[in-house]
Amino acid sequence: MSDSDEARRAEVAARAARAGAEIAGDAFRTTLEVEQKDNKTDVVTQVDRDAQVAVIDVVREAFPDDPVVGEEEDELKEVPESGPAWIVDPIDGTNNFVRGIRSFGTAVAAVVDGEPVGAATICPALSDSYLSGPDGAVRNDEPLSVSDCADPEAATVSPTFWWDFDQRDQYAAANRELVSRFGDMRRFGCAQLGLAMVASGALEGITTNLRANPWDTVAGVHLIRQAGGRVTDLEGDRWRHDSDGLVASNGEIHDELLEAARGIDA
Repeated sequence: MSDSDEARRAEVAARAARAGAEIAGDAFRTTLEVEQKDNKTDVVTQVDRDAQVAVIDVVREAFPDDPVVGEEEDELKEVPESGPAWIVDPIDGTNNFVRGIRSFGTAVAAVVDGEPVGAATICPALSDSYLSGPDGAVRNDEPLSVSDCADPEAATVSPTFWWDFDQRDQYAAANRELVSRFGDMRRFGCAQLGLAMVASGALEGITTNLRANPWDTVAGVHLIRQAGGRVTDLEGDRWRHDSDGLVASNGEIHDELLEAARGIDA
């Protein structure tokens, strides 16, 4: 695929994410009916569904034959191994959204043969737009670059994704591994925002031992790589949408973060 084709897909990803984010932003801090999905902390609203429809409408207007992988409703749940596809999270951080916390966003990634070529994470309540394409990554039109911090004791990192109640020992282990190795720790409840923060240099790293959903990860992973960072699985191999674990960093602290991620299961 040529750079011009990738650039077009990146532009559509940005327009689609903005369409979903506009719906989410308009509904933020209004009265919402909140439904539970698989458990008490896995929630959804009609706004999630409406935002996904808006995203997909933009995508299908430009690429009507491309498959869509989406968190809500009946869209695909796995990324095709070949050909183009789109990965959509209409509201990443729905728990934040329903609680009136500003850390949420709409994420869209364009992939070809499973690899991202363009992505957008739009956080309407923060007025931040993270975009990536063949020419790099930007936030609000300003170029992004990962942090140059190489000292783990000066680095700030984040555990990401939520461990189920029967896995809370792993959550405790993740916190122990990170606080014993790094200077500080944050958790935002929005994986795509956390990944974007690594791309922007606000965080040095973010990690989990879990296999993450593609709609929670692929857009942010592309941002980090285009901003000069590194993303691997628990083996240290290049991360892809079906990898076990995710270790994303500025590259400078990656080996220490990888050891921390491996220590969660130990």
